[in-house]
Amino acid sequence: MANRKRKHLYQYVVIGLGRFGTSVAQTLYQMGCEVLAIDSDEEKVQAMANIVTHAVQADATDESAMRALGLRNFDVAIVSIGDIQASILATLVLKEMGIKRLVAKALSELHGRVLEKIGADRVIYPERDMGMRVAHNLVSGSIVDYVELAPGYSIIEVAAHGEYTGRSLKDLDLRARYGVSIMAIKRGNQVIVAPGANDYIESGDTLIAIGKDEMLEFLEKAET
Repeated sequence: MANRKRKHLYQYVVIGLGRFGTSVAQTLYQMGCEVLAIDSDEEKVQAMANIVTHAVQADATDESAMRALGLRNFDVAIVSIGDIQASILATLVLKEMGIKRLVAKALSELHGRVLEKIGADRVIYPERDMGMRVAHNLVSGSIVDYVELAPGYSIIEVAAHGEYTGRSLKDLDLRARYGVSIMAIKRGNQVIVAPGANDYIESGDTLIAIGKDEMLEFLEKAET
């Protein structure tokens, strides 16, 4: 079991070590966070032992077992259990324990609605969201990545059109033209966060933009 003191942002507990849970737990740990990974499968727990802060075999639907682990002291709990009934029960247990913030993975819209009703602070749909991102990428060759923020609003990474090359954000005036904001410019290994009006677009740049979906479509197809 890894037990390393680290300078961390928050303390997370990830319950359910399938592909999604494992990826979340490992990524959080790599970002410098304290991560407790929990699963009822000993083999999965052993596989995580050296890539998170702690890995424990336990039944997340057992309230006494969860209380013994001191989970109420964690900042965020992520429930990523593949079994719907166990997912709902674990969410209920954690909510009753007073966990500060609870994020739960849903397998369907109905599952998600139940999780919301029993107190999940945020419900995520990894398979649905990934499907949407892949579809947007396939339909548009210029969209590098896509994340839905809320109905009608998204963030996209879009390859800068050749017509943008050598022009500043002030010249392009994308906010006025399309109602979108450029959050960052990716240039090779460099990322220009919150670029200013005088920042120029270079050949090969990727723009990270936020706005209404229909306006982002104009940005993607635009020729200025």
